[in-house]
This record gives sequence, C-alpha cells and structure tokens, in this order.
Amino acid sequence: MFVEPWEAQAGPAELAAVAQAADRLGYAYVACCDHVAIPRRLAGPMGATWYDPVSTLGYLAASTSRTRLLSHVAVAPLRHPLLSAKQYATLDLLSGGRLVLGVGAGHVQEEFETLGVDFHRRGEILTETIAALDVALREEYPEHAGPRFPFRELAVSPRPAQTPRPPIWVGGSSPAAVRRAAAHAEGWLSQGDTLETLPAQLELIRSVREREGRSDGGFVVNAIAPPLYVGEPGWEIGRRSVAGKPEELAELLRRYVALGVTHLQLRPRSRDVAEYVAQLELVATDVLPLV
Repeated sequence: MFVEPWEAQAGPAELAAVAQAADRLGYAYVACCDHVAIPRRLAGPMGATWYDPVSTLGYLAASTSRTRLLSHVAVAPLRHPLLSAKQYATLDLLSGGRLVLGVGAGHVQEEFETLGVDFHRRGEILTETIAALDVALREEYPEHAGPRFPFRELAVSPRPAQTPRPPIWVGGSSPAAVRRAAAHAEGWLSQGDTLETLPAQLELIRSVREREGRSDGGFVVNAIAPPLYVGEPGWEIGRRSVAGKPEELAELLRRYVALGVTHLQLRPRSRDVAEYVAQLELVATDVLPLV
C-alpha cells in the first residue's frame, strides 16, 4: 500500500544509506518486518520481497552506532522461542545492546501451514512464546516449563548486552493484541490506528496494565503517522499522505503526543533514495524540534 516504486529495486546499499542517515540524524530506531514466504495470492498487494529481520538488522548494526534496531514485527509463532532467543541475543550483543524485539502473531495462513504451525492458535502461541522469550533472554540456563515450550538446563549463549533483557514490544491492533502487549510486554506497536481510534486503545492498555499490576510507567506506545512530505512535492503523493510546511506537519504530530503516544513511525514520501534521505533530514531538523 505504501511502497515507493524505487524501493522495489533497492538493495543493501540503499538500506545502509537510510540507516546511516537515521543514525546521524538522531532517529530512535530503524525497523525491519518479517515474512518467511508470500503465497501467490498475496504477492501482488504485499510484494514477495521481505528481508529477514535478524540478518538485515545485523547488517545495519555494522554500519550504525546509535540508532536502535527494531523487528517490526517478527512473526514469533513461526519459530521456537529458543531459536529466536539465540538469534536476537546474538544481535543485541553484536550491536552493543541496541535491539528492540518487536513480535506479532502474523496473518498469512499459508506461512503457518507450510511451517507446520497452527494458524488458528497463533495468538495463544504468541503469548506462550513471549513468556518463553522473557525467560530465555534473562537467564543463561533458562528454567521454563510452559505447556508448549518446556526447556531447562540448556545454555543459551552468547547473552544479550542489555540487562535484564532487551525490551519486547508487541504489534497488532486487535483487542487481543493490545491486551497482550499491555500484559506481557514493555511496548505496543499499533498497526493502522488513527488519531480517532487511538484513545480507545490507550484506555484498554491503561486498564489492562492496572489490572495486571504493571501500571509503573515507561510503557511504549508506538503509532504510525500518515506518510509525510516536507514542503511542496511537485508530484502526486496521493490522498493518504500529508505534505506541508514544517509547522503544519509538527502540528499533526503533536496531536499524537497529546494522546500519550511515545514513539512515531515516520515514512517520508520519495522518488529515490536521495530524496528519502533528504526528507529524513528535513523531518529531523525542521519538523521534530517543533513537536
């Protein structure tokens, strides 16, 4: 829905250029999504190229020094949590403690069927996976006896750099996903929520965390702003996008802040990687200081 034509031909050089710009300009994170394989019926609307988040974020870690590395999101039910813990602990160590582990339930049924995972129980599996990841990322010899993933006396090493473990954020905007994030994670990655729908979601998060005894502050709320363009584009950016002067864009972003959003995923519109990086710079230098 939001892919730019130039991105279909982008490769490692473009990925590194964008990550290095984000690192230099002070952005909080760069993110990589996750799909193992895309069925033919979805290859048109979704595209078939989805970079593996562990490999990609590891590659970008080597060309950056500050920006955090977010899996947004890893389809965690597709993998045993010990395997995920091994991969992401290694990534956190090699990046100097910059991992944010974003996980979600997934939505492509054929992926689950092909990998032998029950698609219709993916939410339940994700909740159990988060519990197992929590233990495996905290303890070198994790003691976990969950019904689906029992393990003990198995060393998971190298250990992550962050202690007690890297933060876990949960993606998804269904009520179940929002409750899962509030009850079991340190952050929520919304998917498609608008300024109109976010208040109800934030109230659900507040009530769940209060009920679970986790109303201790510091919970991350990550929203996705409309695609932005600083200035007059001079080309058709479509009705889903917002263009304007820095103050106009800052006013839009301040509305998210007023609701209680702590992080915004920003997607500048562009016709090539140079314009993308230029827009990243304009957002960082002209827009964000006004937010």
